[in-house]
Amino acid sequence: MSIVVITGCSGFIGRATARALSDQHEVIGLDDHAPRVLGSLSEFVPVDLTNDASVKAAVGHIASRCGRRLASVIHLAAYYDFSGEPSPLYEQVTIRGTERLLKNLEPLEIEQFIFSSTMLVHAPSEPGARISEESPIEPKWDYPRSKWETERLIRKQGASLPHAILRIAGVYDDGWHSPPLANQIQRIFERKLISHVFPGDLSHGQAFVALEDLVGAFKQLIQSRAQLSPAETLLIGEAETLSYDELQREFGRLIHGEEWVTNSIPKSVAKAGAWLEEHAPGEEPFIRPWMIDLADDHFELDITRAREKIGWNPNRNLRAALPRMIDRLKADPRSWYRENKLETPRWLETEGPNARVERASHP
Repeated sequence: MSIVVITGCSGFIGRATARALSDQHEVIGLDDHAPRVLGSLSEFVPVDLTNDASVKAAVGHIASRCGRRLASVIHLAAYYDFSGEPSPLYEQVTIRGTERLLKNLEPLEIEQFIFSSTMLVHAPSEPGARISEESPIEPKWDYPRSKWETERLIRKQGASLPHAILRIAGVYDDGWHSPPLANQIQRIFERKLISHVFPGDLSHGQAFVALEDLVGAFKQLIQSRAQLSPAETLLIGEAETLSYDELQREFGRLIHGEEWVTNSIPKSVAKAGAWLEEHAPGEEPFIRPWMIDLADDHFELDITRAREKIGWNPNRNLRAALPRMIDRLKADPRSWYRENKLETPRWLETEGPNARVERASHP
């Protein structure tokens, strides 16, 4: 069997990718902490991407165990933080960590290096204006900036290494596992006042992609590696982008069976409210003042190139998935809160083991 290496193998996307590839490939996982169970991995190799010796040792171990030839390296490991605070880890992990990895991979024969970037490296568009791989670049905060700098590094340092860069939309599955979507649902489920306001254009929204479709893109990239050009960049996301207002209305209807009215408010008012919530005692809020300036950003993708280059087309779409997702929330709200790392409301904690969504009618 051919060998595939996955960095960030213990994460949400890494675990799913390893499972999907294990029937056709020997999968070796790299991460700074081991997954709870090895599962689909043939082997786990610990690595600290911020440490030269650690990266050298990890790659050396793979070479001694498997030989010099690898079918693909899927590089998922990166730093990510929703706080919006500057962090040296974007530079140390995402950019320099990739640089170390590429340097140590040089002696090996690698048929393909896949880097997981983000659609957020692009400048936002307007409804009806789809973003393509050639659209303007304008990363607005540290996470997409670090991805863009890493893209540039790969093109320069890995010029002789066949590589594919995937600019990926927001990822979700039936349990959500998408912080923006999960927090939006939480606000409506708990009938919070802020669930009725939005500091931007309600007709704007962001593209998403189902986890299984993203994993399918990795599979098709590997299968097509011999036919691809030495340097590819592909946008991976669903063709339809739901607006914030559409999501609000669907969530309100599916959770509470009612029309959910959302009003646009000035950004100055929203920032003041976010600041107060951030400094108030209790659960750490998801919405931070820095996010409010990005509320108008719209990402609608043209996925023609992915269709043409690797035959990829998403089988799922967010609109059709919403009822299944909300059914899962209703069936076991407390498990849903735990899975999405959200603080369970006190009134829900006091319910018996069969607690259901009816209690969400509490104001």
